[in-house]
Amino acid sequence: MPRKTTTAKPPAESTREAAEPAASAESSKVWFGDDARAASFRAFLEAHRDETHIIALQDFPDPDAIAAGWAYGQIAAGFGITTDIVYEGRISHQENLALVHVLEVPVVRFTENMPLDRYDGAVFIDNQGTTTRLTDRLEAARVPTLAVIDHHARQGLLQPEWSDIRPVGAVATIFADYLRSGLFFTLGEKKPVHAALATALMHALRSETNGFMRAGPAEYAAGQFLSHYHDRDLVERILRVQRSRGTMDVIRVALTERVVAEGFSIAGVGYVRHADRDAIPQATDFLLTEENVNTAIVFGILAGEGGREIVVGSVRTTRLTLDVDAFIKASLGADARGRFYGGGRSGAGGFEIPVGFLEGSAEADQMKLKWEAFNQQIMGRLLRAAGINEETPDE
Repeated sequence: MPRKTTTAKPPAESTREAAEPAASAESSKVWFGDDARAASFRAFLEAHRDETHIIALQDFPDPDAIAAGWAYGQIAAGFGITTDIVYEGRISHQENLALVHVLEVPVVRFTENMPLDRYDGAVFIDNQGTTTRLTDRLEAARVPTLAVIDHHARQGLLQPEWSDIRPVGAVATIFADYLRSGLFFTLGEKKPVHAALATALMHALRSETNGFMRAGPAEYAAGQFLSHYHDRDLVERILRVQRSRGTMDVIRVALTERVVAEGFSIAGVGYVRHADRDAIPQATDFLLTEENVNTAIVFGILAGEGGREIVVGSVRTTRLTLDVDAFIKASLGADARGRFYGGGRSGAGGFEIPVGFLEGSAEADQMKLKWEAFNQQIMGRLLRAAGINEETPDE
């Protein structure tokens, strides 16, 4: 299939420094088997015994967020803590829906009449408040931020009472480490809910590391630990789901519209239904499989839910020297309040840019112009950050 190409030039020194930092000693540390962190987590839960916590997931939670949120709820229950796992957007990926339904994970979608002020505190899992609209809602309801448990680069938005942020491949790795410590409950008690939890965490590890291809030592250790307790048949049921037609259409557009140069494959896919939101990271993963491509980026405008529109993008890379978090922040910047539009971790990241005043129009010509404006602006910034010349691509 023909593809678009463009010429390249060396990236500016400032961009190169932001996107390709020197390896740190912290990045080489094995982050599994940390009993001190598990003991600190236990002390935190003991200090909040018998409270009610809201577990705030990102607006579009993935298996890692869902499984880790469930793990927090089950562990916290041993301290008399009642929890609700809440997200505001949508669970749309076929595997994510299967995970929730097959394992009966008690996630709750936020509605406007949900009384947030009934919670004693908020716990942010697999995010640091930058990818969920619950952040502002909880602040307005004066719900304190108690904890952040995450594996992405530090964002600096929240000021939690306690945190565990590790540069590992998945938040499931952190919760597997808590359970490994023996300070909470034993998965080997053969309770059905424990087997389901181990299955969810194992699926999260597989999903977050692309079948362990992006896994580090900590993920392999976590997988080895969970392998004694998870249900292989349940994992197969979750993985057996098929892609929707909407997802296949987004992948097709990404293949047609992609710009490929210097190892980057970047595609704007136009308007995407909220129900097909997870087609964007799936398309990104697909573009990354092309030969000579080490970094894939796909973005589009989510539309069709209450008139709200937002640009959503996904980034995947196998390039060891590319700091995804720094690359996204350097290329797309921050809003008027200083909140970056995106961030990431080793090998993956994402971004969300509100359409704002221009959102909501259903008139075809206006929608076309709006997409062209956003596509040109975002594509240009990504190309410049990648050090690629913005000449008109050859067909």
